[in-house]
Amino acid sequence: MRLTGGRLRRAAVVALVLGLVALDTPAATAAGSAAGVVPTRVHDPWLWQATVGQRPAGPAALLFFTDRTRYFESTGVLVDRDGAYRLIPIRIGEGHGLLSPDGRHYLRPYFGELLDLTTGRQRRTVSTGVYPMAWSPDGQQVLGTRSNDDDVISFGPDNQQLNDPEKPDDLLVVDPFRGTERTLDVGTFAAHTAAAWSPGGDLVAVTGSPDVPAQLAERQRLVVVDPAGGGPRWQVDLGDRRMLAGPAAWHPDGRRLALLAFDGCAGPRCTSEQAAARTWRIEFLDTATGQAVGQALPAGISASGIIGWRGDDPILRYVSETEADTDRQAFLAALSPDGGREVLVTTPVGSTDLMVPGDLLTRAAFGGPEPRPSPFAAPLWVYLTLGVPALLAIALVVRRTRRRRTATAPAPA
Repeated sequence: MRLTGGRLRRAAVVALVLGLVALDTPAATAAGSAAGVVPTRVHDPWLWQATVGQRPAGPAALLFFTDRTRYFESTGVLVDRDGAYRLIPIRIGEGHGLLSPDGRHYLRPYFGELLDLTTGRQRRTVSTGVYPMAWSPDGQQVLGTRSNDDDVISFGPDNQQLNDPEKPDDLLVVDPFRGTERTLDVGTFAAHTAAAWSPGGDLVAVTGSPDVPAQLAERQRLVVVDPAGGGPRWQVDLGDRRMLAGPAAWHPDGRRLALLAFDGCAGPRCTSEQAAARTWRIEFLDTATGQAVGQALPAGISASGIIGWRGDDPILRYVSETEADTDRQAFLAALSPDGGREVLVTTPVGSTDLMVPGDLLTRAAFGGPEPRPSPFAAPLWVYLTLGVPALLAIALVVRRTRRRRTATAPAPA
């Protein structure tokens, strides 16, 4: 049966679509065999990689941030549990948000928007100005901090100051699904720097500077409080060389709280080279008394916090310190009591942060394959940009072929 011009064009379109699907299928199938496992290594996305809103994916296996995308600035790169790559564009000055423990949602800082990674829908559920610091273990609440400082200092006719640029910050417990929030009584803080929930969700640890002079000197205080109310249980001054070890600082046994401590230059006058040369260790406090307990673990250089545990071994996020963010690299490693370090996940050069959902951390689901971004996971405009010229070329060839056949056909008798 001879194909007419219309049939030929339709056949070409079908062949093109089936070819793209066929090329895209092997990568998704290979990665899908390791669903629910954190990959050992990830790569930079394609410049035309689709965003979560353009082509929703599945729950996250991990999320890293890099400026090596078409946005040329810090951008979230989602790698889902089937190995698909999607982009999460970040507004200028927005900062990095938080992955929910089940890997389904990403909570944006300051703008109060919750992004569903499985549907691409984004809605504002939290009041603006809240910076999220830690999800609760059940994934229903978030600890956040809100600055109350006045942005601009103004004065009255008698030169009296009308506002206060140094108001204490609020520590909040936010429900990002229902849009509710409440303030926790943790004492006065000029700023909060980190927070962590206990494994049972019955206690909260928060650190920050108690006043502006301490903030300028980079000195911190640690407070442990019951989130249900009742005020602080205990507190301890950490000085300028110790800090809470991140959102997963609480040991799984609930009896120890991890701190990051360093040797080297301390204070605001340290140069970037001196800060990069700091050597880190993990220290522990008794969560009932706040007293030091156990032996410290050496953590090397460039440690930026504990994001989970593999049994008794803490899983640390490292971000190599360099003069330019474009040369930094984030990776995860597990520390053993003897000081050994096992690298679990590696991101490409230029990455500045790395997150893994809490449910995968709890299961220690590491060791997955190395998925690569599919060049065909692109937004619709890419297909239109490439496909329309191809279809026009096919239509032109068909038209010329028909004209040639008409010109060479014998005249009727």
